[in-house]
Amino acid sequence: MVEIPDSLQSLFSATVELRDGSYVIEIPKGEIDHNAISPSETYRVGVLEQDESVTETDSDRRTESRPEPTEPASKPPAPPVDEGEIRDVTIESVGDQGDGIAKVERGYVVIVPGAEPGDEPTVEIEEVQQNVAFASVIDSDTPAL
Repeated sequence: MVEIPDSLQSLFSATVELRDGSYVIEIPKGEIDHNAISPSETYRVGVLEQDESVTETDSDRRTESRPEPTEPASKPPAPPVDEGEIRDVTIESVGDQGDGIAKVERGYVVIVPGAEPGDEPTVEIEEVQQNVAFASVIDSDTPAL
């Protein structure tokens, strides 16, 4: 089983092509339109072998790689958490204000006051913004002193 990190920004199928002595993987336009990838930036790319039992036609690949957008391309994806949601998180670091920082899906940041790196508290999401959420600890994994 392949582990997929929270920092994964894009996933699509493509064919490796030989062009002018170099190998090229085309990035679907939809990945740019949805701000998953920016031109002229550098990215780490993982390559998975295609299952030989699955065969795709060129039209299948185009359909899979370029899904019809369900929202306008200029609108960023919705935050992966909701206010009132209860979550188990792992505190990865401490922010400038001394609050714990956890990351969830797509690298989305959750700020947890009073938490320390390595803590694995259960939190309640109190406020959700486009790029960050604020939560409070409702059950801590650290023993009382």
